[in-house]
Amino acid sequence: MSNDRSPGLIALVVLFSIGTCASLLAAVALAFPGSFLEAVWRLNPNARAGFTSIGSWAIVMMAAVFIACLFTAIGLWRRRRWGYWLAVAMLVMNLGGDIVNVITGTERRAVIGIPIAGAILVYLLRKRTRYHFTNSAMESKS
Repeated sequence: MSNDRSPGLIALVVLFSIGTCASLLAAVALAFPGSFLEAVWRLNPNARAGFTSIGSWAIVMMAAVFIACLFTAIGLWRRRRWGYWLAVAMLVMNLGGDIVNVITGTERRAVIGIPIAGAILVYLLRKRTRYHFTNSAMESKS
């Protein structure tokens, strides 16, 4: 398989890599409240309040997001079909969460995420993009 990757694929890997770092940071900050990591909550104090209401399950949830983002970034970078489907699944869940947050008024800023997640999903679901994650594409690039 050759190493040529489209700018869109590279951007997705960067996006999921940022998600990996952010979710790990959040999980560690939740696990050690009051530490020097407490400053990260200044970026989104509502998130801190929401996570606190969930309790210790918030740490587990953020650890799961960390693992999912990590594997998605790796799978996309390696152009594996499972990485592609992880990306689709995570974006669908993110889109659903944004829609629920906007409808319920929980987080009005989530309205920004709806067109972004939608556009990324459209990009991923295009035949041209899907082709990069098929076995025939992998074999022809070897």
